[in-house]
Amino acid sequence: MPDESVKVAVRVRPFNQREKDRSAKLIIKMQGQMTTIANPETPNEEPKSFSFDYSYWSHDGFQEKSDGVLEPAGGSSYASQRRVFEDLGQGVLDNAFEGYNCSLFAYGQTGSGKSYSMVGYGQNKGIVPITCDEMFKTMDKNADPNKRFEVTFSMLEIYNEQVRDLLSKDNPKGGLNVRQNPKLGLFYVENLKRVPVGSYAEIEKRTDQGTASRTVASTNMNATSSRAHTVVTITFDQIIKSESGSETKKSSVMNLVDLAGSERADSTGATGDRLKEGANINKSLSALGNVISALADLSMGTKKKIMVPYRDSVLTKLLQNALGGNSKTIMIAALSPADINYDETLSTLRYADRAKKIKNKAVVNENPLDKLIRELKEENERLKKAMEGGGVVMQEGAGLTPEELDKMRKQMEEDIRAQLMANQAMIAENAQSWDDKLAEARTETEKIDVGGADNSRKSKEAYLINLNEDPMLSGVICHFLNSGETSVGRKDASPVPNICLSGLSIQKQHAVIFNKKGVIEIESVSGSGSKTKINGIPLTGRKALCHKDRILFGSNHMYVLMNPLKPETADNSLPKEITWEYAQKEIAQVKGFATGSAGLSKEQQIVQEQVLEILPMVSEVNAVSEELNKQKSFEVVLISAAAQEGGDITQSHASKSKGLVHITRVTVKMKNLLNGNTWLWERGKFITRRYLIQELYQKFLDGENISNIPKEQDPFWEPTEDVLIGTSNLFLQSLSYCLDFEDTLNISDYKGQEEGHLKVKLEPCDNKGKPIDEEAFVDDPHDLLNKPYHFKLTVENANIHKSRFSKGIMVKYSVKNNGKVEEVKTPTVKNTLTPTFNHAKVISIPKLKQENLDFFESGCITLSIYGIQEDTMPDPKLLKLNTRELREASMYQDLRALTINQELRQMENMENSTANASGRRATMFGNEIASDTSHLKTEVVLLQRKYERLQQKERRMQQICEEWSKKPDGEKQFEPFYRAVSAVANSTGTRLKTRVQMLNQMLKLQKTVALPSYKDNSSPMLRLQKEAPGLQRQKTMDPSMLSQVLQGQKYVRQMALDKSDGKHAGDGDTISLFIFDENEHELAQEASQNNGVVDYHKVAHHHYPDLQLSKAKTDSVIEEKDGTQGDQDSFGSVDLEPYMNADPEDSADRSKRFTQNGNRTGLLSDINTKREVIKPARNAVSEYSANKKTPSKSNGKRPSSADNNKTESSACVVQ
Repeated sequence: MPDESVKVAVRVRPFNQREKDRSAKLIIKMQGQMTTIANPETPNEEPKSFSFDYSYWSHDGFQEKSDGVLEPAGGSSYASQRRVFEDLGQGVLDNAFEGYNCSLFAYGQTGSGKSYSMVGYGQNKGIVPITCDEMFKTMDKNADPNKRFEVTFSMLEIYNEQVRDLLSKDNPKGGLNVRQNPKLGLFYVENLKRVPVGSYAEIEKRTDQGTASRTVASTNMNATSSRAHTVVTITFDQIIKSESGSETKKSSVMNLVDLAGSERADSTGATGDRLKEGANINKSLSALGNVISALADLSMGTKKKIMVPYRDSVLTKLLQNALGGNSKTIMIAALSPADINYDETLSTLRYADRAKKIKNKAVVNENPLDKLIRELKEENERLKKAMEGGGVVMQEGAGLTPEELDKMRKQMEEDIRAQLMANQAMIAENAQSWDDKLAEARTETEKIDVGGADNSRKSKEAYLINLNEDPMLSGVICHFLNSGETSVGRKDASPVPNICLSGLSIQKQHAVIFNKKGVIEIESVSGSGSKTKINGIPLTGRKALCHKDRILFGSNHMYVLMNPLKPETADNSLPKEITWEYAQKEIAQVKGFATGSAGLSKEQQIVQEQVLEILPMVSEVNAVSEELNKQKSFEVVLISAAAQEGGDITQSHASKSKGLVHITRVTVKMKNLLNGNTWLWERGKFITRRYLIQELYQKFLDGENISNIPKEQDPFWEPTEDVLIGTSNLFLQSLSYCLDFEDTLNISDYKGQEEGHLKVKLEPCDNKGKPIDEEAFVDDPHDLLNKPYHFKLTVENANIHKSRFSKGIMVKYSVKNNGKVEEVKTPTVKNTLTPTFNHAKVISIPKLKQENLDFFESGCITLSIYGIQEDTMPDPKLLKLNTRELREASMYQDLRALTINQELRQMENMENSTANASGRRATMFGNEIASDTSHLKTEVVLLQRKYERLQQKERRMQQICEEWSKKPDGEKQFEPFYRAVSAVANSTGTRLKTRVQMLNQMLKLQKTVALPSYKDNSSPMLRLQKEAPGLQRQKTMDPSMLSQVLQGQKYVRQMALDKSDGKHAGDGDTISLFIFDENEHELAQEASQNNGVVDYHKVAHHHYPDLQLSKAKTDSVIEEKDGTQGDQDSFGSVDLEPYMNADPEDSADRSKRFTQNGNRTGLLSDINTKREVIKPARNAVSEYSANKKTPSKSNGKRPSSADNNKTESSACVVQ
């Protein structure tokens, strides 16, 4: 027969209730064989298209018949269960009758509808039951007396690379062995039970038996349905008798496979877990993907030599014939229609697209029956001789050691023995008549009680019905509550309980249920320590139960009480059908987690689902820890976006829609109950560990000694690692205006509780880290666009509250530096709770963009503070306690510590409410509160700067009005006055933001001293004006005074050199001015043309010494001599005249007070140094002033002090 490609169908289901609650959007469209999927994050992008053999639209357009069967509504393209069978199942059935092997497997993420298509639900039967039903109907129509049929049924489950027979109560430790037939090369499951069936009803009952077995295993934690593959194998034999009397058997094997959820194939965040490779959870699906890819390449001829990795997993071994072998294969891919599942759905479509390229070679399996028996006997004889001869003799020199040869020999002997037994079983099976085998099987089938078969009793008696995370396994197990007492416990109890449960936290005598004329009550067995929850609340004492109450026995056994005798006792707010999800939400609510979806964002809803998913897992792992006495406890921890590290300085609001921003992370904290060490596991890592813990617990149940396993292989053990103490959020709004910002930030843990404080500093700088001119302040952040931008983040010191973190503390954060994300880490400071880091990092943005400004305005850098943990020896008293006692003690300590902390905070708040302005700010609780406070502080700084500018503008307008009012009436011209006022009102003051060098004393000295040798070489920074009236130039000078003047000139020249080098010239002798005037533009041009110099008298009327300006800092406040307060960095706003005339002691005393109150000692030292340089010139000025007895009379009057100011302060420098 020519090669035949694997047929692939895709099917999209309706929205489920969860997706409806979240207002999910439809992303799948189908037209004919074409299926398209649209990316919800990029709606303008062209949808991706795929073509398959069948595209089934089952999302909407259906109506329900009276019997519950769904059918297409008028004119819709809805694909019903019957249509899917006719396209796919009927082909399987037809091929089976022709003698071909057939395989049908369903692929897709959990909840996408795989089981609905394969098995169905209620009256809407799936492909498997319809195929089986139609097969027996066709067999019943057979009228040929020379043809008879034999059908056998088997059902197995593959979980964690172990095979379990679902039709057998006894499964060996480690599961059934998978062996290879040496003759055919195919793999088979050794000792798998194959049950003869004679009708569809028998298959249905055996399917129910297998499903019940899956449910019990899932509840006992031996397996989890979403991670398990279910394989139903139906062997269909047609024995045809010829005219000569010989018989020929035409055999067909139908494999119907329901694969595990495909989303479990990835790591789900388990990257970096040391035990990730040890988990076999994802192995089967990963191996299946590799096999499909290899077969697709082989079929397309893209590669010449391809080894198909069938042996990589149990699943691919058993599907070897279905994929690339002797089989006609169909794959149905189940799709979720919701936008929240886009990634998984796209992955499923690509998987299916790859599978359709595979080609198989199917042949009819038809052989004479006598020949088959004869070949089996001949093979047995060969195997016996091989066993008698010591197996296969290995040749020496094959590069194997004697030990390896012996091991290989033993393995081959074991394989031969197993094959011999399998052949003998087949011979014995053929020797027994089919009718006898079928009769034995039917007798066994009739005795099967799956717990829920007696529907007639359900309307008359109270009963418990199970709930399972897999909807297909809910409602499978039913326990009727007889009148009187019904005991619940383990089967090894004496006497044996009426309801036997097994698994985690189930005690021998667990609980007793009382039924008195339809009134149901429950009570835990006293002294047993059993755990039972009613509607999410732990059971204490005796409690009456109502209709539809939810009961959780131990960790996993969830039941719903159905009481048809008292239906009125049910809560009216309950849904019509109680589901596993509803019961888990109820438990989460009791634990304090919000479960309502109203008003939640998409990200919040995802987090909510993850919490509901992981809560029962955490309870389960805690129960295992208690039972195995591992001295560990686990709890769910939500890490908010504000508490996560990794703030990116280039991130923008637009990035949120692309998923680039942090959302709340669901994690699990593991705590060592002996020494208090903690670990924070990502959700994916915990899920992987949970399955390894299940595997360890299964070994414990199987009787293995697990106490001696190496700690590296123990899923409960983890090497010590740095623990996250808390986070602080540093807001960047000040960077938008080129302002420095210094603050002491709260360190808050994931619960929002304060863990300490962190002092940080943020300042714009150049690319080498040198702070830029403070007058680089911009009024409009957009002025910074498309320019390089650099700023320095300094982590100065910290103060941590808890003493257990004294072993070592460090700070981490991530930023985007020069376009690359960079992880920054401070040095670790040990043996202190008050570490000093003084760690600075220069961060550069090559070209500032709007998204950077957006992030400056509303974003932050998250600083994560870590503590060093050590594996210290525990208190000897704690070693005497078991895990449960340790957990109770730990919970008590946590509660006590919380109470103490609350009292301390109340006291601290009372103290802060009466603290003075220089005291520490009130303690803030929670990341968001602390962050808001820090954000508001930066806004206060900016508003303060804007207020100061408006204050100067107002003063200038008052000045203009005052000057105009003093003019005689004849000189008052309104238009010039209006023009001047309007110019000030509309002026931004940003055209000429100036640092004015107060060189008045130096200029005064130069005007009065004759220095002919320097006349032509005077500093270009000085523009000498005409000699002021009343001043007479001194003709001679003492040589010592000349030396002093020369030193002063040297200082002036040095300022020019500093200016040319980009340095700050005379920071101590500057004032800050904003120009609000009509001539703002002209002054800016003059400053530009004259090397940054503007005559002081031109801007003197913009200088208001009585306005004490601040320089956008949040440091401690300093006091001036006159009692006013100003910022320690606001030297430019301080009138420097007293410094110029003060005696040395006064100057030293003032400098000392500045140093004590501030922390910028470097700048103060620089100011003092420059002050000493001009000291000789200042002394000369003082001497000249003392000698000057009488004013000049050149103009007939004595000049006023204001005139002196205007003439003596003749120049300023614009930076």
